[in-house]
Amino acid sequence: MRDDRLLEMRVFKAVCETGGFTSAASLLGVSQPFVSQSIHNLERRLGVQLLHRSTRKQRLTGEGTVYLASCRRLLEEVEQAEDQVRSDEPAGDLRVSAPLAFGMDQVVPQLPAFLEKYPRINLHLSLSDALVNLLEENFDVAIRMGRLHDSSLTSRRLCKLQRVVVAAPAYVARHGAPVTPRGLDRHNCLMWQSPMERLNRWPFVMQGEREEISVRGNFRSSDGPTLYQLCLAGVGIMRLAEHLATPAIREGRLVPLLTDYQAQDDTAIHALFLPERKLVPRIRAFVDHFAETFETPPWTAA
Repeated sequence: MRDDRLLEMRVFKAVCETGGFTSAASLLGVSQPFVSQSIHNLERRLGVQLLHRSTRKQRLTGEGTVYLASCRRLLEEVEQAEDQVRSDEPAGDLRVSAPLAFGMDQVVPQLPAFLEKYPRINLHLSLSDALVNLLEENFDVAIRMGRLHDSSLTSRRLCKLQRVVVAAPAYVARHGAPVTPRGLDRHNCLMWQSPMERLNRWPFVMQGEREEISVRGNFRSSDGPTLYQLCLAGVGIMRLAEHLATPAIREGRLVPLLTDYQAQDDTAIHALFLPERKLVPRIRAFVDHFAETFETPPWTAA
């Protein structure tokens, strides 16, 4: 007896991820009527509507959202099962999310070596400071900076994360440098906007006690590279991750401030992935490669 359930799952997943029947047909290399009939058969068999249809695009129903998550998980398990008997060589599509500044500055330069080592991996990289949902947005790996909050994900520490307070020499020449952390209230500080506003509370050690100072300024952004560029341009003071701060200080483009009050961050840069996917060869290859790369962070080299 013919069982088309896996085929219907693949068609449904393609429609959801491409946004329409025609684009899904193009992706799968089949006709648009075949895609339409497959979705019709699937909905009839399940007895529920999975998609709201319009002339512009398809939108998931509540049942469709639940079913899509299950489809992704089951199709991945099928792929894992075949990978285990086919070959241990990492291969296939690999979707990775990374923070914008760290991704451009540190992840992208390492990709040529990774892709040369694993030529059968098709890497899809998305750079954004937004926190993606791996399951809902179909990512295999997310690189995240700071403290971890999602206990449903498996994580591997790549390296320590430390931020330092810096400003451009031009800013210091015009406005002077704060002598103590409390003096920051007389300075223009470059600030993060939602959902990263927690980074606007800067930790310091004063009289042996850790204390957070809420800073103020006339510019906010959710984009790390933008804040960094304004800092270099002398617009304000910034608490900047070391991977950008250390080379800029070494080159004289930034100067460190309040070093006597520097608080050590108890945070790190991690690679996150779904627990059931830790043995997928392409995911393991990516995480292992970057764990090895950042074991001695490149920005610490003299």
